[in-house]
Amino acid sequence: MPIETRTRSLELADPALLEKIDKLFACNMGEYVSLPQLVVVGDQSCGKSSVLEALTKINFPRDSGLCTRFATHIIFRRDTNLVLREVHEAMNLSSCDGDQKPTFSNSVLQLEIRGPNESHLSVIDVPGIFNNTTSDRTTKNDIALVRNMVLSYMQNQRSIMLAVVPANADIATQEIIEMASEIDPEEGRTLRILTKPDLVDKGAEHKVIQLIHDGNANGQLGWILVRNLGQKQLQAGNVDRDTEERMFYQHAPWNHVPPGNYGVSALMACLQDLLTPHVRREFLSLRPEVTKRLKDSKDLLQSLGAQRETPEQQRRILLDIVSAFQEITRHALAANYGVNCVFDEDKDLRLATLVSLRNDVFSNDLAHWGHTYTFRSKPERPEDTDGSVDDREERRNNPSDTEKQQGTLQSRKNWDTTQNMSVADLEESLHVSEPVEPPFERGILSWIEEVYSNSRGFEIGKFNPTLLSILMRKQSVKWPILARGYISDIISVVHAFIRQALEVVSKNTQISTKIMSLLMDDLVEKYKQAISKVEFLLRIERDGTPLTLNHYFNDNLEKCRQKRMYSTAAKNSIDNCKHGEVVRLSDLAHQHHMSNIEHTVRDIHDILDSYYKVARKRFLDTVCMQAADYCLVTGPEAPMKLFSPSWVNDLSNERLEEIVGEGRALKRRRRQLQKEIEDLEAGKAVLMK
Repeated sequence: MPIETRTRSLELADPALLEKIDKLFACNMGEYVSLPQLVVVGDQSCGKSSVLEALTKINFPRDSGLCTRFATHIIFRRDTNLVLREVHEAMNLSSCDGDQKPTFSNSVLQLEIRGPNESHLSVIDVPGIFNNTTSDRTTKNDIALVRNMVLSYMQNQRSIMLAVVPANADIATQEIIEMASEIDPEEGRTLRILTKPDLVDKGAEHKVIQLIHDGNANGQLGWILVRNLGQKQLQAGNVDRDTEERMFYQHAPWNHVPPGNYGVSALMACLQDLLTPHVRREFLSLRPEVTKRLKDSKDLLQSLGAQRETPEQQRRILLDIVSAFQEITRHALAANYGVNCVFDEDKDLRLATLVSLRNDVFSNDLAHWGHTYTFRSKPERPEDTDGSVDDREERRNNPSDTEKQQGTLQSRKNWDTTQNMSVADLEESLHVSEPVEPPFERGILSWIEEVYSNSRGFEIGKFNPTLLSILMRKQSVKWPILARGYISDIISVVHAFIRQALEVVSKNTQISTKIMSLLMDDLVEKYKQAISKVEFLLRIERDGTPLTLNHYFNDNLEKCRQKRMYSTAAKNSIDNCKHGEVVRLSDLAHQHHMSNIEHTVRDIHDILDSYYKVARKRFLDTVCMQAADYCLVTGPEAPMKLFSPSWVNDLSNERLEEIVGEGRALKRRRRQLQKEIEDLEAGKAVLMK
């Protein structure tokens, strides 16, 4: 805003420094780092604004309703009336007692003064500190706000403090002097100013003059006595401030004040002596600060990722993400984890390992928990070949023998959807974890006899072919729970991998989330296909006709029969030193004769045992290969293949903008950082010269 022509300006003594400051301000460096500045501090009504007016020739408010209630930042610039009531309104400050608006504000009024004779310098006028509240005007919060504001400016090492104290006050009680001494104990950047000498009580003038002389004697920067206009003189409007100050100095006892300690001209001279070494010293610390700020700005800009405003930029970025995603997927499937540290940082990305481990668990669970009754695999003892071989009596008389093992098994092992947010969106698609009861250790012959007795026909020496289907369905009743839990875990592993890999390669959670959202329907369809494959295999194995061409079935059946024959003959064996255990042919005729039912039950047991082993291994392989590996992991239609270049190329411009487009805030932030980097680069070049 325009400022009236002034007759005084703050001049820096060193033209070279002045030129550098000119160039730094031309680079907008004042927006990023603190440049040398003056800060005027003191108690309320100590005359700060009057001192500032004497230095800047800018009129500041004097009436009680417009005291300094916010920081005023005045910037002098070397190139070719402020209505403060409007400023109060803009900052929403109170204008009268009793209203509900705040009295003070943290906002800063910035005023630039441009002119060919101005030196580049910042001057800060802050509110005066105070300790007592005023009814309907100030609060304890106001006291703390003002004090913190003043301290923040004083603690800036590049600030030269003008500590203003009224001459008619007791210096020992002035808190601002104590604050300045604590912050700047060597007083290398503190100028102390006495105001209002015309209000000093008669007879007390010598104390003020002595204070000034003592300050000079102690080798400090000393005190500067400034005489500003009174309220009546200001209201008259026809009194020249500098003339009045000179006339006041001509009268005793004030004419005993050393000329170098009196008047705004002395203050200007002292500032000139102080500013040049201060600015030169601070220039040295500006270099590392600018370098660090430049590095931080570049890091921030890099963290925003590549610019993505046009459809071409957006498509290129998505294709780069696809390429990186496919590379991580390729290494994850090959277990080539050493090529990228992300595999160490996030175990969800070790896809091949997680699937292999779950395969092993599924195999073990199916082998040890998948059957309802444990088969009699050990050779029978001789005493088991008598009439007590039917274990119905054992089951009835020793119920503990047929009880299940203690404890249960959970069908799900990993990635509980109620705990892991990576797969929480699949909660409705996956099977919940179910308890799996352990198999009965004994009682299989009684169970087979019971089923056989309830389904026999007129067969002689044979059994109904459908009996094997009935027994197989009952013996494999836990397969569905185990298989559904297994495939749900594999789906969780794959889904977590896709989500985590997208986050890693996109380096932007919002982008990866949007990609995942668009892929979700197709992913769920892929998962449903894998689950359907498991259900299909279950129907074949449990509801279909028992069938196998695997020669291991005959091998297993022959082994079962041989074990039974061995146990029968073993009771008549004798130990022959030359030939080991032998059985006389005549003794074979004395074998225990079983009933037709017992013989058939034993035969059914051996057939069921042999077929179950073949079917279990076949079911394990087909579920792992077809449902898990082919449908979910390595197959051409696996879920990871959905995110591909063709998927990106099919996206419309609107969809690209939705996924990768930058929001207004991000665009604004990017432009700010680009401008900041450009300015800091230019400023750094100035400082390095």
